[in-house]
Amino acid sequence: MKLWLWNLGWVVLMVAWFGPLPQLAQTSFAAHMTLHMAVVAIAAPLLSIGAAGLRYDPVKLFPNGFAPVPASVGELLIVWAWHAPGLHHFARHTTIGFVIEQSMFLAAGVWVWISAFGGEQPRTQARSGAGVIGLLLTSMHMTLLGALLTMSPRLLYSHHHVGAGLDPITDQHLGGAVMLVVGGAAFLAGGLWLTRDLVHSTVLETQKQT
Repeated sequence: MKLWLWNLGWVVLMVAWFGPLPQLAQTSFAAHMTLHMAVVAIAAPLLSIGAAGLRYDPVKLFPNGFAPVPASVGELLIVWAWHAPGLHHFARHTTIGFVIEQSMFLAAGVWVWISAFGGEQPRTQARSGAGVIGLLLTSMHMTLLGALLTMSPRLLYSHHHVGAGLDPITDQHLGGAVMLVVGGAAFLAGGLWLTRDLVHSTVLETQKQT
């Protein structure tokens, strides 16, 4: 199963990066956000869960560098920074900007997901609890940014004026909705899955003690 998830994660990543989305994202914020979510909310969790607990799991090698809550904060800073108009336009209009942006999105996504799901298996209650907090915090900031983009009354990204196929403000609102629904839901689902594991392990520990 882990090998299947690992391979599927790479397939999703290759389709996202080498399919039509990068070209479409040059003029469409909705396409950009679809690409972003494919990387951080689909490929990153598949790769991370596929690698969790295995020999080269970075959480086992460097546990102090993969604490879920700091990873969530780091991911927040990266995502919000790259959605500021200046950096966003840099990524849309230059190859080097696009490569840096996408690399940082993947690294940030894997950082959060592997911090939550990685390490010694089965996970300790402390790591599962921290993972729940980290993923739920990420879900909250994804939802907040998506909501702000969806409800913004003004256009933030001027490159939408050519070829997007939608009215620019509608395109921006659609992109925000993609982040709101896909990003918020994916990280929320991960947090709820870890909550299930945490409750299960707590029940088993209680039963042992009694």
